[in-house]
Amino acid sequence: MSSIDTEAHWSALQAALPPKTVLVASTGGGRFEQVLMDGRHRLRADEPAAVGGNDIGPGPYELLLMSLGACTSMTLKMYADQKKWPLQNVEVRLTHAKVYAEDCATCEKGAKLDRIERVVTLFGPLSEEQKARLMEIADKCPVHRTLTSKIDIVTRRADAAA
Repeated sequence: MSSIDTEAHWSALQAALPPKTVLVASTGGGRFEQVLMDGRHRLRADEPAAVGGNDIGPGPYELLLMSLGACTSMTLKMYADQKKWPLQNVEVRLTHAKVYAEDCATCEKGAKLDRIERVVTLFGPLSEEQKARLMEIADKCPVHRTLTSKIDIVTRRADAAA
């Protein structure tokens, strides 16, 4: 595969993106290198060198965790601002793992589940009640709600009839 990693190429694709559309494309510059665009921003994704990538950007699960962390932090800040609470800063640390579904009554024996651990640190002179409420609000961020809801992903080939 030849490299199509040129600024003019990506700029033209980015400029043509309809609103609320994201484009992810192989760059051809490495085994897993991707360019991610939303019309306003351009990012890179890749896999670590240990699995054959060039590690020029976060991997897919890292991007997923970053999305959840960003949404959590932004949601908590918006909520605290509305309430005029003294939340100064938020840090969200996330990890992803495949864990055995021992406690799942409806899972097949030996099945694995995806588990995301999210640890939220709240900075500022907040009361215990405010901190408790903010932790409840963390589970209401839009990305959290999407990840914990039934998701319908429709996949079709670009050259197939819509």
